[in-house]
Parts: sequence; structure tokens; C-alpha cells
Amino acid sequence: MNVGGDSRSKGAGSVLAERLNHLFANMHPPGAPYTNAFVAEEISGGAAEYGGVKVTEQYLSMLRNGRRTNPSPELLRALAKFFAVPVGYLLGDLSQPQAARVEEEVRFLAAMRDQRVRAIALRSVGLPPEVQDSLTTIISQFRQQMNLPADPPEQGGDRRGE
Repeated sequence: MNVGGDSRSKGAGSVLAERLNHLFANMHPPGAPYTNAFVAEEISGGAAEYGGVKVTEQYLSMLRNGRRTNPSPELLRALAKFFAVPVGYLLGDLSQPQAARVEEEVRFLAAMRDQRVRAIALRSVGLPPEVQDSLTTIISQFRQQMNLPADPPEQGGDRRGE
């Protein structure tokens, strides 16, 4: 299998594409999400930090839209390092609960970019568990009154690692 080839099944490529798109959409500093050009430049320009990997904006685009499905392990390691996730997440080597945990952490980091969310979370630190549970109930009631789902988008029912 050559680097950048299309020999993997569509399912494997779509998982990689979905995960890359999830990282691009959620793992960025406040403001706009990263672009393919920015990530390519950062990885290709940070030779020592990213193992000397070179990647183009066009190749990242093809990975993200599923047109390329078999990047080199070195590129996957560089992308994982850039987005601060385990390389197994991109390789598809994690179990479903492990992958779900990574996605939960990504959603958490994305939510913490919002100063108001961060303020609410920090103010609850040190409160007794029963008070924190009451705050969770109150927030759930507000979400229900505003016709919002019980959990924020993409969170699902596995938020406590069950």
C-alpha cells in the first residue's frame, strides 16, 4: 500500500475523514477553525517537532473528504501530535469506548473556549457533589424550558464513561 493510495476500504477512509473533520472543527484556539493550508504549513514547517513530515493542503483536503484513505503512519503521527490526540484515534486502533473518550475530551476542550462556560465550570469547583448535582439539574431544566436537547450536541448518553 503506497502512501496516499486508495486501497483501503471506503469504511476505513470515511472513519479517518470523519475523525479529521471532527478535529479540524473542534480542536482550535478561539476564533475560526484551522484551515488545511494552516495545518499543512505548521506540520511541514515544524520539521523536528513533526518528524520531518511534509504534507500539502490538497492532500489534507483529500484525506478529509475520503478521496485518499491510506496516509503514511508518519503523517498520522504528525496530525495526532498537532491536534493533541492519541495516534490510535486516527489509525482506528482504539476501542469504541476509548475513541468515544477522545471525542468527549475534544468536545470538552471546544466548550471550554467559551468564557461563560468556563466561568460556570470553575465556579462549581470545590462545591459538594450534591450541590454540583443540583446545578446539573437546574441547567437541565433550563435546557428543557428552551427546547434544547438534554445533552449538548454530539454528547450522547455516554458522557460519564458508562
